[in-house]
Amino acid sequence: MKEHITLDRLTGLTAFVRSASLGSYTAAARALSLSPSAVSKSVRRLEQELAVWLFTRTTRSLTLTPEGQDVYHHGLRILREVEAMQQAVLAARTELSGQIRITAPLSVGTHMLAPILPLFRERHPGISIDLRLEDRLLDLVEEGIDVAIRSGTLADSRLRSRSLFPHRLCAFAAPGYLARHGAPTHPEDVLHHSCVNFRYRNSGQIAPWPFRLADDLVELTPKAAFTVDTVDTLVALTAAGAGICVSVSSFAQSHVARGELVPILDEYAVDFPVALLWPESRSGNPAVRALLEFLRQTMTGTQGGITA
Repeated sequence: MKEHITLDRLTGLTAFVRSASLGSYTAAARALSLSPSAVSKSVRRLEQELAVWLFTRTTRSLTLTPEGQDVYHHGLRILREVEAMQQAVLAARTELSGQIRITAPLSVGTHMLAPILPLFRERHPGISIDLRLEDRLLDLVEEGIDVAIRSGTLADSRLRSRSLFPHRLCAFAAPGYLARHGAPTHPEDVLHHSCVNFRYRNSGQIAPWPFRLADDLVELTPKAAFTVDTVDTLVALTAAGAGICVSVSSFAQSHVARGELVPILDEYAVDFPVALLWPESRSGNPAVRALLEFLRQTMTGTQGGITA
């Protein structure tokens, strides 16, 4: 049967490890703010409980016995774990403060971050959030950004990353539009339909429509009947019967649930990884670490949905 460690035994272990590390009861007593006799008695009680001699004692020094060597190494590990636990509890009780700068695309910030960041602030009222929503890829280090949410692959060695979820890009249309014009059965069929394109605000570029054909990624840029620069407008126009669009599935989810949109060409849909990014230099910041863990818990594996 396993014995549970008692407070007296932990005290004795502390006295023993410190004495072994410093080489004398006197030095250990000074470090522990105790008297040498108190340290000596604690070690002696530990020896009696373990039924072994831990030191070979002389008038001038303490020498570890073979059994003492084993107890010393195990005891050192135990005391380090206790210290780590104490530090963790202290950190949890310490109120975090400061400002965190976050950047994300406008659609991600609006639909994914805005609904959950107030909960983070409730947990950490000392932290303020500077949320910068734009499609331009900022240099996180140069512009002092703490955390970014981006899709695609990491190409900057100064950054660390953590995968969150895949963005599924799929084509959508309103049932009424499909009833009037028919549903495309192949990606190239969209070239003969009325299409709603998305234009990036910062660059002015039109977002291509990606489709997965076997092992190849094909990008089309159909002629637009409408061109918009917000995802909400893109989805709303399509739901109103303007034509076909390509959108992140989660952004069209509410319209699909109401029967205003239906996914089409779903077998050709493309998944892009979405990840948290942060500069290596910000890894040690407690407020940034708290935000990263919060976002990991609320966003990981949701394919754009949120778990609170």
